[in-house]
Amino acid sequence: MLAKTKSAQLTGLRADFVEVEVDVSKGLHSFSIVGLGDKAVSEARDRISAAIKNSGFKSPQKGNKKVIISLAPANIKKEGTSFDLAIAVATLVAQEELKFDQPKKLLLGELGLNGELRPIKGALLIAKQASKNGYEEIYLPADNAVEAGLVYDLKIFPVKNLRELVEHFSDHPQARKILPQTPTEVKLTEKNLGIDFADVVGQPLAKRGLEIAAAGGHNIAMYGPPGTGKTMLAKALVSILPPLSFEEILETTGIHSAKGMIEDDELITAPPFRNPHHTSSHISLVGGGTNPTPGEITLAHRGILFLDEFPEFEKRTIEALRQPLEDRTVSVSRSRGSMIFPANFVLVATMNPCPCGQRGSRTKECICSPSQLFKYQRKISGPIIDRIDLWLEVGSVPMSELSGKEAGETSEKVRQRVTEARKLQGKRYAHLPKISQNSDLNVRELKKFAPLVPADQKLLEMSADKLGLSARAYHRIIKIARTIADLDKMENIESKHLLEALQYRPKNIFG
Repeated sequence: MLAKTKSAQLTGLRADFVEVEVDVSKGLHSFSIVGLGDKAVSEARDRISAAIKNSGFKSPQKGNKKVIISLAPANIKKEGTSFDLAIAVATLVAQEELKFDQPKKLLLGELGLNGELRPIKGALLIAKQASKNGYEEIYLPADNAVEAGLVYDLKIFPVKNLRELVEHFSDHPQARKILPQTPTEVKLTEKNLGIDFADVVGQPLAKRGLEIAAAGGHNIAMYGPPGTGKTMLAKALVSILPPLSFEEILETTGIHSAKGMIEDDELITAPPFRNPHHTSSHISLVGGGTNPTPGEITLAHRGILFLDEFPEFEKRTIEALRQPLEDRTVSVSRSRGSMIFPANFVLVATMNPCPCGQRGSRTKECICSPSQLFKYQRKISGPIIDRIDLWLEVGSVPMSELSGKEAGETSEKVRQRVTEARKLQGKRYAHLPKISQNSDLNVRELKKFAPLVPADQKLLEMSADKLGLSARAYHRIIKIARTIADLDKMENIESKHLLEALQYRPKNIFG
């Protein structure tokens, strides 16, 4: 007998739907899975046979039966264990132990040998795509039900084990049915990193720069000797970011789910903060691998990517930031195909003036050789410097300030201003699908939404000539001025906004 069910797998951040066909016929015993499956798929026959047997049904490996399982389309590589449940149900239907009406129903989950379902990666992304493709019901492990419940126009059925699902599909009047998952209610939570703006003593220029970066989604770099608070300031930035919208929560939770990083039904409701170490591999940061998966750059989407000791990262990793900093996406190409991952984040980079950190210090002498300094400086190329909007020098704080200075503004007060500025941008760009903040503007839209009066235009041109700015840096200054004007709740950019934006261009970064 031939039986069919529907399942899916996650490829990168894309859901691929797969039709499972099972044919059980009399003949010399055999049990095979065809359809370009990987090792995990080929091993499914033993997992499924044991799960079916231990759930109280006839094992497909028992008796003189020829069992053929086909995963279609056959030209797509099948990977992982998400097909187990669909294969088991189709096998039971083919063995005439179950009746199942398969149209518009999707089955997902890995089976244990005792028939229990184990969670899979990317349940939210698969559920979103299933809804778009016309599916009405999805059956998946109970541990994945909360995240999948964010898709409100799809019935989500949390399944604990195979036996429970078979009883659900039974037409017996006393059969127990699985109740659908109630739509997941999003509760906004704030991750407490333990650092408030009020905890950072001094550094008013750096705090102002971070406020501008948060308000407009601009990339920022801080440079100066060690111990001046650069890392502390960077970690405090997340405390002034506005909360994520519902669509952004879906987006970020889906990305983290694809990496298997959703634990205990915890959704990503606050802007993510990613802080990879400078020894991290290129692939772990950019993404990729044999089967391309997102890296730290994509995990920071809608949040912050903090790269401490920026020049200590691999040069090719630093250069790989060019595309995401410009296009807000990262493209990963491999021989088996290419993937485009979202990468709309705020980059926060920190660096010392030299490898030992004491160049330009009044108290200690730099011990770096000219060759060490040259190699250190070469890590940060001109194109990368151009793509970072704000450059802030973070100097030493006098000891008298450390002990006697009163606490400054709290993160809550700063976040209120940032949120108001973001709301202004949201209204301004409401009719533009790919733009939500000032940093997303292109050249054409800058002329429309950030026009300059002739006097300010001339001021900017003169400053650009004097500072030797590129066209990219020129336009980034206008974006920053637009954000400063939004913080001041001004409809138009004024000279003071432009002059403040100009002071954030890099001067002598390495002392």
